[in-house]
Amino acid sequence: MVDKLIFKAFRAVDNLEWCKEYLQGHVSVLKDYGITNITSNTNEWMFHPKMYCVVALNSDNVMVGGIRVQVADAITALPVERAIGKMDAGIYDVVKNYHENGGVGELCALWISKKVSGLGISYLLTRAGISITNQVEIKTLVGICADYTLKMFKQVGFQVDNSLGTNGEFPYPNSTYIARVLGIMNAESLESAAEYDKERMQSLRSNPVQSYLEKETSQSILVDYNLLIPKHE
Repeated sequence: MVDKLIFKAFRAVDNLEWCKEYLQGHVSVLKDYGITNITSNTNEWMFHPKMYCVVALNSDNVMVGGIRVQVADAITALPVERAIGKMDAGIYDVVKNYHENGGVGELCALWISKKVSGLGISYLLTRAGISITNQVEIKTLVGICADYTLKMFKQVGFQVDNSLGTNGEFPYPNSTYIARVLGIMNAESLESAAEYDKERMQSLRSNPVQSYLEKETSQSILVDYNLLIPKHE
């Protein structure tokens, strides 16, 4: 029974051990769903200086979930570019435009251990991931999601980009799944998020170190947040 979690934010290159644990957990969950061909599912991201992670740890300090934010640098492709670039090259112009107009990042690689599924931790990690973007100075946040997470992503402010693919839809990671490219057009104001989600994300920005009793499901979870990312010169 999970009743307490710790959420920690860090820059990937600052904690290689956690990155390895993250990758292992993510791969394991994907295999459970029969997915083995995620284009960004390698260890390259661990060495990207503009890759940021939020991980969920249980009371035994075991990682049970995570999410990442990759900030575009005009050198390394974002996961969404790798995922759908061959199907619709328009994604490159979309990212380039956002990059040149205030900066852009991608919320990606969300995973939750089966041990804690059904507790709303996906929501909590997604909100935490969006919350840290004010520390990495980007104006726009993009992502790619499957049907089963679309409602959640819309709740926290993402909107489907219908200009890409077939009315915003792509067969990804394989023909069994439909994925959509999403964007929060203003990652600073969070104006398109539902009111409660917006309040929680603004609270996490104002107080990135806090304890909060989250009530996403019938089981309340006390989360100790530490979302402060150490500054680097």
